[in-house]
Amino acid sequence: MLTVELHNVVVHGYHGVYEEERKSKQALEVNLDVSFDESGLAFERLGETIDYSRLFDIVKEKSMGPGMLLEKICVEIVQQVKLEYERILEIRISICKLNAPLTDFQGRAGVTLHRKFLG
Repeated sequence: MLTVELHNVVVHGYHGVYEEERKSKQALEVNLDVSFDESGLAFERLGETIDYSRLFDIVKEKSMGPGMLLEKICVEIVQQVKLEYERILEIRISICKLNAPLTDFQGRAGVTLHRKFLG
């Protein structure tokens, strides 16, 4: 299995449970791993793999919002990636808020979604 990765990608969107969060852009960090069966592929053209520039476009598009929950962004990204690349066997995505609205909080708050598909 081969995995195409986008890691530590920072995007901005209007997301949050609190109204103030949805009024100004929130910085989100996205990690996306997309795996597929590479058996028999020569990797001599882009169509034989997963285009990481297209993955980045999907992440940016779906992260814009507005929305309340990071979970919804994860699901929408996974659905779009699977729609465009049917041969995918596994996707793991995590999204963290870089500036979570928590008093005296240092670190990241986020979610991870892991999906496996039948090949």
